[in-house]
Amino acid sequence: MITTYRLGSSEAVYAPGIVDWAMQHYWHEPDRPQLRTVIAKTWNIPDAVAGALLDKTVPFTIDGETVVFDVDASALTQVDAL
Repeated sequence: MITTYRLGSSEAVYAPGIVDWAMQHYWHEPDRPQLRTVIAKTWNIPDAVAGALLDKTVPFTIDGETVVFDVDASALTQVDAL
């Protein structure tokens, strides 16, 4: 099942900027769990979905101040959530 996620901005958070910051630092393996947590908790999405976004497994677009991407839940594994 494919789910579309829309990570919106607010007065306190500019979604494209926060996601870009997290992606730029995702290469550093020790930081990955915390970066996933920041994205997952900020937008209330599963850790595995945040990981797929941050490691660029799924393509995304920016619609104004919103990050938009689709995730096929059946393609995610428990390993993605680690």
